[in-house]
Amino acid sequence: MSTGPNSKGETSDMASKTVTVVGLGSMGYGMAQSLLRAGHSVFGIDINPAPVARLAAEGGRIAPLAEAVAASDIVVLVVLNAAQTESVLFGPEGCAPALRAGAAVIACATVPPAFSREMEARAASLGLAYLDAPISGGALRAAKGELSIMASGSQEAFDGAAPALDAMAANVFDLGRAAGAGSAMKAVNQLLAGIHIAAMGEAMAFAASQGLDLARVVEVITRSAGNSWMFENRAPHVVDADYAPRSAINIWPKDLDIVTAIAAGAHLPVPIAETALAQFRAAAAAGDGMLDDAAVVKVYARAAGLKLPGEA
Repeated sequence: MSTGPNSKGETSDMASKTVTVVGLGSMGYGMAQSLLRAGHSVFGIDINPAPVARLAAEGGRIAPLAEAVAASDIVVLVVLNAAQTESVLFGPEGCAPALRAGAAVIACATVPPAFSREMEARAASLGLAYLDAPISGGALRAAKGELSIMASGSQEAFDGAAPALDAMAANVFDLGRAAGAGSAMKAVNQLLAGIHIAAMGEAMAFAASQGLDLARVVEVITRSAGNSWMFENRAPHVVDADYAPRSAINIWPKDLDIVTAIAAGAHLPVPIAETALAQFRAAAAAGDGMLDDAAVVKVYARAAGLKLPGEA
């Protein structure tokens, strides 16, 4: 099922909770802001002190991780990958033992489904409710509390996480009563998103090779059948020569590796995803890994000796 859009900017009808958000990057910071706006008490945790201080100036709270989670009803993990998720929960300084029994863990990283099932079992052994809850929507939607969350887990996990989900998401897709399905659905999303970004780069380079005005290409394609959300969102970055990372190139080798590994386990060929993965790997190898993922266009342009906007 999916919950419908919620009104944002007002205190939630649900009782205020204490929530710890681990990972205050572009997504996590917006999610923390949405939780504050909904009237929750929010601890911000990040290895970079700057966003922690900024969140505190907006009404957030500061405390060491163990102290924060011990006071929390809900912990939201907005970290990079499976290794970071496991480390935050169960590593040498992991927070899981500090959480009180019954607390909800909302795990948002893109990870393999089998990993989510493992984390659910380990959390359950400590009396914790683990929600496999990868996110989609980008930093702007995170800041507005309008994410889509693909969630699976026990009823206790959904119930415990509900106040935070209500604050952070416009749509919560309930994918079942066991972890793993949320991560599988996110892999489907990432397969499509990665392919569409790589296709955007290929199309923009192709247009440049034909001497077309790239701004005009965006105008035409976004009103034509060849459009996609990723083209409409990323192609303007190419036109503006703006590769400040909203979503970095380096995300895609990781996420599409997960897709291809899942597919290999199912003996399913995914040649288009593999081709997109190769382009992102090439972009990272060329030193563009920290740029916005629209910079995948540079792989194609370099191969053909093309000049893109902003290049002398």
